[in-house]
Amino acid sequence: MFLNQKERLLLQDQKSHEEACIQKYQEFANRAQDPQLKQLFSTYASKEQEHLNTINQILSGQIPALPQQGQQQQNLFNQGQGSTYNENDAKLCQDALMTEKYVSSTYNTTIFECTNTNVRQILNHIQKEEQEHGEGIFNYMKNTGMYTLQ
Repeated sequence: MFLNQKERLLLQDQKSHEEACIQKYQEFANRAQDPQLKQLFSTYASKEQEHLNTINQILSGQIPALPQQGQQQQNLFNQGQGSTYNENDAKLCQDALMTEKYVSSTYNTTIFECTNTNVRQILNHIQKEEQEHGEGIFNYMKNTGMYTLQ
């Protein structure tokens, strides 16, 4: 598979975003106080590693298989209703949610610039998972009182 210069540059950006997400989620898993939040961050670090592996395959000229649709992860983390939280965990969640919003938006640009339909579908799948990560963090924040809806 051939990547033009623009595609390669955009995918290199996505690669650096995924590397940052992995590092961030691993660090956040170590710093979080709530065991449930630690697990959420650890799970997302693993998913971000899968995304990085996929981006690396595309950059090497391979078209990876489109992953099978699995159970939506955010549903695993909807507990915690009415529990209390600490400010450290709230700051980690705010940072993670902001990161997911940004990364999802950068995938949008990359998807529109890709000429290969299969690559577009793979990147669209990754973007959907990034949005699901954001939803999982949002649900955790909402259920623990960190994020109040007006």
